[in-house]
Amino acid sequence: MLVWFLPVFLVFLLIGLPVFFALLAAPGLLLWLNGQTNDITLLYRNVYNGMDSFPLMAIPFFMLAGELMNRGGITIRLVEFSQALMGHLRGGLAHVNVLSSILFAGLSGSAVADTSALGSMLIPAMEKQGYTRKFAAAITAASSVIGPIIPPSGIMIIYAYVMGESVAALFLAGIVPGVMVGIGLMLMIKVMANRYDFPVASRKYTWPERGQASLKAFFPLMTPVIILGGILGGIFTPTEAAAVAVGYAFIIGFFVLRTLTLKEVPEVLSNAGMTSAVVLLLVGAAMAFKTVVSLSHAPEQLAALILGLSENPLILLFLINLLLFVVGMFLDAGPAIIILGPILGPIFTSLGVDPIHFAIIMSVNLTVGLATPPMGLVLFVAAAVSRERVETIAKAILPFLAVEIAVIFLITYVPAISMTIPRLTGFAN
Repeated sequence: MLVWFLPVFLVFLLIGLPVFFALLAAPGLLLWLNGQTNDITLLYRNVYNGMDSFPLMAIPFFMLAGELMNRGGITIRLVEFSQALMGHLRGGLAHVNVLSSILFAGLSGSAVADTSALGSMLIPAMEKQGYTRKFAAAITAASSVIGPIIPPSGIMIIYAYVMGESVAALFLAGIVPGVMVGIGLMLMIKVMANRYDFPVASRKYTWPERGQASLKAFFPLMTPVIILGGILGGIFTPTEAAAVAVGYAFIIGFFVLRTLTLKEVPEVLSNAGMTSAVVLLLVGAAMAFKTVVSLSHAPEQLAALILGLSENPLILLFLINLLLFVVGMFLDAGPAIIILGPILGPIFTSLGVDPIHFAIIMSVNLTVGLATPPMGLVLFVAAAVSRERVETIAKAILPFLAVEIAVIFLITYVPAISMTIPRLTGFAN
């Protein structure tokens, strides 16, 4: 009877139950109907156990670092730097939007933070320059998925925690795929800019002006260097790196740039705490959900079903990408990784797919799901920031989703894209 946990879970989602409660109610109901009352206690105990982890402490620290950077005016400096480099192109502000997302990804690792911080600045600016509001919101949502791909990445920390992989290896493996998504979006913008005659900035920045913008962005751009350098150099763990990022963000905002005040700190802590609580509660519920997954023997049944479809790993990877894409439409990336990672990971590892490579396939696919209708979280954030309807943004985002899906299949079938840097640095075989 427990094999019905996933359909029941989907029914709860469709009737509008929040994901956290659906993750607990579906298995809890089935355990009760099955007479396994002792396992219900185990289920809800695992909500706390799932959150009680030192590696997961990196997530609230990175959330706080991103909030400090945003409140300290550091986000504005990144946008100005991007504007200096690319603002003169046709469709310049759209290119600036994507480049800012790539740079901001190295600070927060959160798609929601990216959409909120950059969208509040760039969507009104793009609309003022002549872009439609739906296009501005769509490119903001589409580019924000770069946040959890380029390190630091919250979902890769979750994957490493669940699957026992190296956080450093996953961080390194995400660099090239994240940049590829950004380049792909810029190419699509270029095509659309020529076709729809997008606006051009009034002037091209001089090299001295670009140098000045670079100096202003220097300290923010050093954040990912410090984080990755410290982790790869063995100076500190990913969790300690996240704490260092918080300290660095506070020092830069309060003492160096002097754009952060003590009055703002309580609100910064509150915002970071609320966002972190949502993520960690979902992780805890997903870990409890995973308990019922193991009790139901669904992984073994699903593995047999998948392997029965074909013996060709290339065909199976194609089918799994389709499955992950559909899952990403309805379920947040973190819970999806916790639920499906232990099921799918061992299957493809046994077929000869490198565990780090499969982790990137899964992480990027589910991250793109954050911008995919009908339940993509960043679509709703973009709608709130732009005051545009979700359905309108969902239609405008389709060309950019096509680009991101193409990148997913490139990553899937060309392992060198994600594996070269980890191998060169000795973090993968």
